[in-house]
Amino acid sequence: MTAPFGAAILGCSGPVLTGAERQFFGQVNPFGFILFNRNLEDADQIRALCADLRDSVGWNVPIFIDQEGGRVQRLRPPLATEWPAPLDHVAQYGAAADCAMYLRYRIIAAELLALGIDGNCAPMLDVARPETHRFLRNRCYGETVAQVVAVGRAVAQAHLDGGVLPVVKHIPGHGLAQLDSHLDLPRITADAETLQSIDFAAFKPFGDLPLGMTAHLVYDAYDPQPATISPRMMAMIRDDLGFGGLIMTDDISMQALSGTIQERGVASLNAGCDVILHCNGVMAEMAPLMDQIGTLSETSQMRAEAALAARKQPPEVDIAALAAQLEALPKERADD
Repeated sequence: MTAPFGAAILGCSGPVLTGAERQFFGQVNPFGFILFNRNLEDADQIRALCADLRDSVGWNVPIFIDQEGGRVQRLRPPLATEWPAPLDHVAQYGAAADCAMYLRYRIIAAELLALGIDGNCAPMLDVARPETHRFLRNRCYGETVAQVVAVGRAVAQAHLDGGVLPVVKHIPGHGLAQLDSHLDLPRITADAETLQSIDFAAFKPFGDLPLGMTAHLVYDAYDPQPATISPRMMAMIRDDLGFGGLIMTDDISMQALSGTIQERGVASLNAGCDVILHCNGVMAEMAPLMDQIGTLSETSQMRAEAALAARKQPPEVDIAALAAQLEALPKERADD
């Protein structure tokens, strides 16, 4: 491992590293990488790409993915198990939802680790509402804080038990958004009491987890700036919610934020984020971004090292046996 780390988690352009990417990643030493559909062909190729990414920086860099299940599932059969949307799965199992979701994500963790991937952008702790944007709603775990916390804790533990770093998202809560932040900037008009008692409350029990991801949302009760670039919101996440882990931005390529990529990155770090997430693998964006943001601050470096220390080698598991345990759990309604 080489320190300090570059203050970013970066994507790459395709299923094989280019020479330019290999050289660039070696120079900037990002804290991590993230994979998308463009990077995924077959099991041998994915393992080779993960090995090459780690070789490019010379240490066991974490490699992340979005493997929630349902619509947001980068790996599908035959590479990984196909899952229903999280909200649907929780509804199927009812009172046994936390057990079911533990087993589901323990299987996901085992499948990821077998391919060389050791970070997953889950659990998602956004509390669903009837008006939640359709892009987000069925990715949630429930409509009450209690249900989201119970399921979210099971999901986080499944990852940790499986040797995969969980990333809690979207801090401090995306459930009231009625726009897709990939395309627009959602504004949340709820009062502070509602936010504190529901949306923010769902994250408060997770301050011990190693990694979190911000929400590109404006909370009118607090600040006219999106949370990712708001010093006031980031201070609230640290001080009021007590989140002590490494905080990455949501993808700064998303259109919820304004300005150039490098301006977004600098503003996020200045607000209090630790690491910039840049996903599209476009070198023309990554190079100027890294020129501007450089390496982690001393405090962020300590959080990064603590997050890496949470990555443990898990015992071997039988995925088929886990699937059988899941199937044996009582259901409250039939599968869709």
